[in-house]
Amino acid sequence: MELHSVGFTHQGGTREHNEDAWRAWPEAGLWLVVDGMGGHSAGDVASRIICDTVAHDLAQAGASAYDGDCLARSLQAANQAIRDYGSRSLNGGTLGATVVALKIRDGRYQLLWAGDSRCYRLRSQRLEQLTQDHSQVNDMIRAGVLAPEEARGHPLAHVVTCALGVEPQIELERIQGEARPGDLFMLCSDGISDEFVDGQLHGFLANTSLQDANDAILYSALVNRCSDNITCLLVKAETSSYHSEQIRKARDPDATIPVRVPPRTTQG
Repeated sequence: MELHSVGFTHQGGTREHNEDAWRAWPEAGLWLVVDGMGGHSAGDVASRIICDTVAHDLAQAGASAYDGDCLARSLQAANQAIRDYGSRSLNGGTLGATVVALKIRDGRYQLLWAGDSRCYRLRSQRLEQLTQDHSQVNDMIRAGVLAPEEARGHPLAHVVTCALGVEPQIELERIQGEARPGDLFMLCSDGISDEFVDGQLHGFLANTSLQDANDAILYSALVNRCSDNITCLLVKAETSSYHSEQIRKARDPDATIPVRVPPRTTQG
């Protein structure tokens, strides 16, 4: 099974700064989206600390040894590093970030998250939200005091109940399951999930290439002048499309492998 990914992050249609970030380590089967909180020079720092901590620990452990437990320890270390930065550089001020991370290995996926950054999965043309927001509104839905259809646009929609950098210990939520060929995972910040309903996301992701889906989400959000930073990371599990060894053995002179060729440019 091959894993392919594309992603973007953008400040959005009205924001002056981008506090989101994403990172991909396909050699380790690891993808990460973070959404910083605390304003410019705070939220973006929290996002960078998380990405840098995971990158450092992954390099130290090696791609083959870095599993879900290693990732959880890295996020705990990042949680403390964010708190230390707030104490040292912001006079005790609070900064933080929500996070969602996807780990795929040997036909299994793991998701770790804190806050309202999400992961969706498109499987057999069915879109499913795999994560559950750690938010005030979602707590109200689970308690039965708010209907799901009333959540969008609720005054408390952006109040999260869990994020890195807020408490001494972060309570990460984790789930795991089978990763099948054809599965398409979408990790995103709340700028994307707030901008589009599930039916729109399904329309972007279904029956199109990975890059086209990525571009369509970005362009549509910007055309709508989205009010938040936007970050999206798409990960597709596929069976191997081409087998060079099989082609060589077949000695088929007409066997070709298509490649994406960049457009030619001319210099004046």
